[in-house]
Amino acid sequence: MGFSNDFLWGGATAANQIEGAYLDDGKGLSTADVMTNGSHESGRRVTYTMPDGIRHSNLVFPYTAIPDEAVIECFDDEYYPSHTAINFYYNYKRDIALLAEMGFNCFRISINWTRIFPNGDDEVPNERGLEFYDKVFDECSKYDIEPIVTISHYETPLTLVNKYGGWVDRRCVDFYVRYCETIFKRYKDKVKYWLTFNEINIMKKHPVFAGVIADDAQRQAQAIHHEFIASALAVKLGHEINPAFQIGMMTAYPAVYALTCNPADQLKLMKEDQNRHFFSDVQCRGAYPNYKLKEYNRLGIELNKEPDDDEILKEGVVDFIGFSYYNSEVVTADKSKLNTESHNMYTTVLNPYLNNSDWGSPLDPTGLRIVLNALYERYNLPLFIVENGLGALDTVDEDGSINDDYRIDYLSSHLEAMKNAIDEDGVDLIGYTSWGCIDLVSAGTGEMRKRYGYIYVDKQDEGSGTLERKKKKSFYWYQKVIRTNGEDLSNN
Repeated sequence: MGFSNDFLWGGATAANQIEGAYLDDGKGLSTADVMTNGSHESGRRVTYTMPDGIRHSNLVFPYTAIPDEAVIECFDDEYYPSHTAINFYYNYKRDIALLAEMGFNCFRISINWTRIFPNGDDEVPNERGLEFYDKVFDECSKYDIEPIVTISHYETPLTLVNKYGGWVDRRCVDFYVRYCETIFKRYKDKVKYWLTFNEINIMKKHPVFAGVIADDAQRQAQAIHHEFIASALAVKLGHEINPAFQIGMMTAYPAVYALTCNPADQLKLMKEDQNRHFFSDVQCRGAYPNYKLKEYNRLGIELNKEPDDDEILKEGVVDFIGFSYYNSEVVTADKSKLNTESHNMYTTVLNPYLNNSDWGSPLDPTGLRIVLNALYERYNLPLFIVENGLGALDTVDEDGSINDDYRIDYLSSHLEAMKNAIDEDGVDLIGYTSWGCIDLVSAGTGEMRKRYGYIYVDKQDEGSGTLERKKKKSFYWYQKVIRTNGEDLSNN
């Protein structure tokens, strides 16, 4: 049986990680534009000044709190990878042609909010920004590629953070909905699939990516509530503008295991599962789960709600679930077992049964089958894997070839797990967009050497390079996978 005849095959990117042209044609600054480059060891930083004029830097991974009175900005002596990225803004035609050559029938891309509303709270959109995405979507249409559009992907307008404190302020809901209305109406005949927020659940661990600097539990909960309301209003509005729209949520969803059968570890796993499902429970079921309400009560958290908020959540449930899956995690109640050296998004416990990537991520294709079943059984909604891939150190051989067999091995094993989930378990999976189909700036560290793509981009960590594109061995492998609709996963 395998993948359906209308299965969506493609790759995924984010505007701030590929576009560059960070202030061109009227674009404003986003939170991504003030994140420096980093390294595997140190990670990225956000730089800012305090009222006394003194400059500071705080880590993004792991997140360290930024004071409310901070003014986040760019500095001339820092390197900000998003400012140039891989220059997709001026090379989109060539890049989309390469994706079409691979056989893509879909392409996940985000719209950069500050290209449309440079400050986020503007009354009138930036026409040149709208025109750019018109051209991108038209280029996709030329090759029968379906755009999968993320509305907000780690690039909140910086003005909304400096002026309002980000999503802690209810007014950001209105600014977001205005933005959604603008792009829904503009692209209603060009885009069918939308995702409201990228990895919305990341706010709990790395709030600066979600467009907030609040560090205390009360304000983070309030910011999360505002994003829930914004997402639900976007779903309602989108369906009014075009009933054919399919509007989904997007969550980071690793597999999670308990280290032992010790009841304390199993209880820890239960709590981790609740944390993992909280965001999808609200967006798929339309209400706060009891376990979260009890937690808020214990912590003394009181949400400031407007009278119709509960009804908005109920009426604004999503049409499908998009999620990212890269690896699994292990949890334990024994803090001495934590792997504090990890520089991934999650500090976890080493799994002795799995091998790790160059960046310390456990390689676990079986975990993907497990989470596909968990999500489908819990919500009975169509699923879309919108991120999955292997970040690795690629080498260009003397003859110019890039033999990334390790990437092919990773991807083929995960596609096999997907087939098993469909054939043996009955999961409704509608599409797959592997992450970073063309090499891009790493969100976690700002590096270029952490490469995911089928297409190599000659760009280095410090910004040097010709930006030349090269096809890796995986380019031709994925081309064959798509051509055979996932039947031939072999590496030959």
